[in-house]
Amino acid sequence: MNDILDILIPVLPAVVVGLLAYYFFDGFLKNEENRRRFILHKEAQTEALPIRLQAYERLTLFLERISPLQLLIRVKPTGEDKKAYVDLLAATIEQEFEHNLTQQVYVSNECWAAIKSAKNTLIQQLRKTLADTQLQSAQDIREYILTNFDESQNPTSLALDYLKAEVQELFG
Repeated sequence: MNDILDILIPVLPAVVVGLLAYYFFDGFLKNEENRRRFILHKEAQTEALPIRLQAYERLTLFLERISPLQLLIRVKPTGEDKKAYVDLLAATIEQEFEHNLTQQVYVSNECWAAIKSAKNTLIQQLRKTLADTQLQSAQDIREYILTNFDESQNPTSLALDYLKAEVQELFG
């Protein structure tokens, strides 16, 4: 028994010191790893922020370009056929959308859903004007939209407001 005590007395402090050293060294290594991860994340955020802002700018431009009044100013009827004109407007909206499709990577899913919803709602509203029997020509549809389409009906305004709020969250 004395032999065991003679061995344990010098070994026990060494074991305690070893365990304490392991505990502190392990904590230090974890802290260093977390610090390195944080620095890498911060650097990635710094590099990604300009790209994200550029995506928000492009989507803002998209929403402005498909806004009914802006769209009608840019896209003039090629003939008197009202269906052909509405189809041309819808095709222009779809083309603008496809041109900005990759921007969805940089915005939230909710923001992208708002943008898609604005596009689809606008196309539906344009197609509804075809059912109006009082509108006989492409020019009649154009004049109707220019005079009767107010901002409260404009789905692009709602999506633009959502987009702006999301950008504000980046900075606030």
